[in-house]
Formats: sequence, C-alpha cells, structure tokens
Amino acid sequence: MNPEIRSLIQNAFVGGASDVFLMEGEKPRVRSDGDVITAFGATISREDVADIWRTCGANPDTENDGDSSLQVEGAGRLRANLYRTLGRLAVALRPIKKDIPTFEQLGLPGAMLTSWMERRSGLIVVCGPTGSGKSTTIAACLQWVNRNQPRHIVTIEDPIEYLFENDRALFSQREVRRDTENFSVALRAALRQNPDIILFGEIRDAETAYAALRAAETGHLVISTLHGSGVAGVPTAMERLNRILSDTSTAGAASLLAHQLIGAIAQQLLPRIDGGVVAVLEYFQNEGATRKWIEENRYDELKDHLNKTEDSKGCSFLRYLVAATNQGILDPATARSATDRPLDFDRAMRGIS
Repeated sequence: MNPEIRSLIQNAFVGGASDVFLMEGEKPRVRSDGDVITAFGATISREDVADIWRTCGANPDTENDGDSSLQVEGAGRLRANLYRTLGRLAVALRPIKKDIPTFEQLGLPGAMLTSWMERRSGLIVVCGPTGSGKSTTIAACLQWVNRNQPRHIVTIEDPIEYLFENDRALFSQREVRRDTENFSVALRAALRQNPDIILFGEIRDAETAYAALRAAETGHLVISTLHGSGVAGVPTAMERLNRILSDTSTAGAASLLAHQLIGAIAQQLLPRIDGGVVAVLEYFQNEGATRKWIEENRYDELKDHLNKTEDSKGCSFLRYLVAATNQGILDPATARSATDRPLDFDRAMRGIS
C-alpha cells in the first residue's frame, strides 16, 4: 500500500472518522460526525486503489464490486467495500471495531433488549438503512450475552464489523467468502455447530428469511437485520419481511413469522444539537395482539398501536422524535424532516394526539 494512503487511513480513523472513501481521480474523503469532507492529500491514482483491491483478493481488471476486509498497520482491521463508478475503481473503508458500547451508551431500551437476549429461541430483527447503526446495536446485544451468559454464538457476516473477545460466551465468527461460501451454506452449517445464538448478517431473500425462521423454530435464538429506508419503521419492515416470505412456496410462512418473532427495532441516525449523532428508534415486543396483526397482515393496526401505546415495550419513530426534541437532543427542523408525516409531528409537538 502507498505509504501516503496508509498514513491517510491511520490519521483518519485515529481522528475519529467513521469511513474513508478512495476513488481514482479524486481527492480522498472521510465521513466525520455524519458529514463527508475532503481530506488532506493528493488525488488518488488508479494504481493506489488497484493495490487495495488486490490486497483484498479482488482483481481490479475483471471484477466490478465486492466486500472484504484488510489489516492496516496503525488502523487495525478494516471493512472494505470495493466498487466501480463510471469505470473508475473505488473503495469505502470502515474500521472493524473491538470497543463495543453498552445499551446505556447507545441510548437503547436495555431492559427490553436484555429480556430478548435471555430467550432460548426466536427471531429478533434490527431494521434501518445503511449506516444507521444496526451492527452496533446487535454488537451491544451480543456483548451483553458475552458478559453474562455461557453460550455459543455463531456469527455469519459479510463482512465482519465487530471483533469479539470470548468472555463467558464462545464466539465463532464467520465471514462470507473468507470462511464460508455464502449465507445459505453458512446458516445450514451453523445448525450443526451446536450454537445457542446465531447472528445472521442480513435477510435478503425468501430462502434466507425462511431458513432464519426455521432455525428459530428449532430452538435457536436468531438475530438478523433487514435493510430499509430511513423513514420506514417497524410495521413497514415486518410487512416487507412477510412479502419476502410469500415468495417461498411454504404454506403458513406468515404464521411462522408471527409466532417466532420476538421483536423488532428500527433505527436511523440524526445529528444532535450539541454535535455528533443520536439513534432514533422505533420498536415493539411481539406478543398478544401484535402476533395476530402480523399473521393477518394488519400492519396499519400495528402502526397505530406504536403511536399510542405507553408500554415500555413499544414506541414509534414519531413519539421518539417528539421526546428527543422536547429534551433538547434534536433540532425541531431535523426531527420534522426525519418523519414520513411532518404534519403529525407538528400536532404531536403541540400536544395533539
């Protein structure tokens, strides 16, 4: 690796950047406190980026994209997404972290998540767009188990984003392409590795969705992610998951989801008034009426429930945004722009339900 590129990466991540973007023909850029800014350094050459591609095991002459990881002295192990843009080579880098924050540090509903992670079987889904902190939330959940329970945790990721050090739990961390062929193969194999908990990086299609539910049904605690837009909350994500499952010929998939789902949490990151970012959440614990709504595809009722409930096991994005605004964490304009119903936010801020 070009020494100047190595120094740039080291300085960026030591300085607190979350991402480094290198694109041939462009100056390097970094993401800091949510903003992408131009970094000090010369224009990146094609060979500089091609060298990183080759280090990651990709051929810059024949391949178009890929995910991998690499070790950079002074910066640790990094997640690398390799891609082309208008024919040019590019790479987005992000640290694979070892320091895992607690529920309290992240502002998560710790009592609820602790109760979920104490379950012996079922499915937990974390939803949100890329860069919304889904992996950090899951890492906090698994680290709580690591500190408190003697369990075997198998993770299947593409690529690995957090490195765990075994404490009370034993981790088997597997990276797609480096340690296993693909998600489906790894999930089938995981069932023969005697796990208590399976982290399944992302539900992408009917096959993986159904496999995750079957693993939950057969006595495993499964935690996975589902990609969505910033304003797409838990009901929308559950509806999408149900649609994904409908692509399988298996009868009763909706019922399986309704009865195996422990709960879901959706999140997006917004800039705080005092600097940095805060995770805005929507979540619910699946029990009682919510099981019936999911089984019968009555997601509007689930959404209404989240907007109205005073239960600590459920909260909508709207209620969370209003609370964070009233507490001086979010600027009202920022909070309003983050909801899909700005007029509902206006009414809620005036105390009109």
